[in-house]
Amino acid sequence: MVDFQLNDEQRAIRDLAREFSQKEIAPVAAEYDRSADFPWPVARKAFDVGLMNLSVPHEYGGGGLGLLDQCLVWEELAAGCAGITSALTITALSAAPLLVGGTEDQKRRWLEPLTSEPAVASYGMSEPDAGSDVAGIRTTARRVGDEYVINGSKRWITAGTAARWFAVFAYTDPARPRDGMSCFVVPRDLPGVSVPRKEDMMGQRAGNTAEIVFQEAVVPKDQLIGGEGRGFKLAMEVFDRTRPPVGALAVGIARAAMEHAFGYAQQRRTFGKPIAEHQAIQFKLADMAMEIAATRHLTWHAAWLGDRGCRNAREASYAKAFGADMCMRATTEAVQIFGGYGYSREAPVEKLMRDAKVVQIYEGTSEIQRLIIARELLRGGLAALRGDGYTPRNGLMTAEEKGQDHDQWAERRGDRGGGADADRAAGRLAQGHPPG
Repeated sequence: MVDFQLNDEQRAIRDLAREFSQKEIAPVAAEYDRSADFPWPVARKAFDVGLMNLSVPHEYGGGGLGLLDQCLVWEELAAGCAGITSALTITALSAAPLLVGGTEDQKRRWLEPLTSEPAVASYGMSEPDAGSDVAGIRTTARRVGDEYVINGSKRWITAGTAARWFAVFAYTDPARPRDGMSCFVVPRDLPGVSVPRKEDMMGQRAGNTAEIVFQEAVVPKDQLIGGEGRGFKLAMEVFDRTRPPVGALAVGIARAAMEHAFGYAQQRRTFGKPIAEHQAIQFKLADMAMEIAATRHLTWHAAWLGDRGCRNAREASYAKAFGADMCMRATTEAVQIFGGYGYSREAPVEKLMRDAKVVQIYEGTSEIQRLIIARELLRGGLAALRGDGYTPRNGLMTAEEKGQDHDQWAERRGDRGGGADADRAAGRLAQGHPPG
């Protein structure tokens, strides 16, 4: 039986994220959009109530939540501010190479410090000449004895000035495109690592995007993740895990845009009546509502497959591509409904439109997603369109295991010492009730 009903624990997590977004993120969104600083005060509060490190397994101090549960949180946070959400959740992307290919010692060494206090790690892939073409990176890691010497630069790195460490992709064998790429953990305070500037971004400015430069930065071999030559495969597997939550982020942005547009359309009057009564506006609102709902279902499906250990590359790209394009359309239509006011900095929808654009670009452009979808169709034929089943990959998470993860998540939030609100929310979570 297919069931779209969230369980008590999922509703509790969603409600906690929604309340946090409304009280702690939305009121400061404009401030961080202007400054482009990392939102440390918000991050500390998010850490206290257990809304950071959700993808990190509980044995390393994280939330231990599956993809679907993470999607619930990302949507709610992004409805408050997508830039702040990117800053708070960047560790989900950065920690993924460790979770996929790291040793037990590496996971404990690099993940536990992130879960013991408010901290983030960043993901170092994009470069001036390499974005969608991941294999085109130029950063190198030259082996010298038991160490690697890293040289190169990375651009558009989320939380670049705030990260404690970076997951850095570099060529250990530049003569072998893709197969010569490797991944390293590189501490921010390592000699030879510098952050020369923050990027002046169009949107999601609270993501604190920066340039990172590596000049003869020396790391020991035990900071190599998964072995030499595993970097490209790690990156591809990581994206299958992280693209569904990005689809959820798109839903959050679009939902916020529609909520603003819906409210404005009921108040703004033309030709003697609210513009919401004009058919042209009603069609815009109806299209927004349909596409938001469709993206949410695509996102949940991709996450559901990932949680069950099935291959979800195609479905993750469905969610990412459709969600990103939908988000851009929805925010553009919201500005249109607001009219001239929507084009001014005074209106909330202009920021949402700026925030939406980069969703079509980061973690694989919409064009790259379509290439992935086409490749998967050519590989597997039309069986997927008929709903003929899915290929297992990493084994299933049982309902009992998922329930234990929720219980452990709630229990750890109670131990965090996050104040009365956090304690109240954690206590209600532990009892299976929404916070309130």
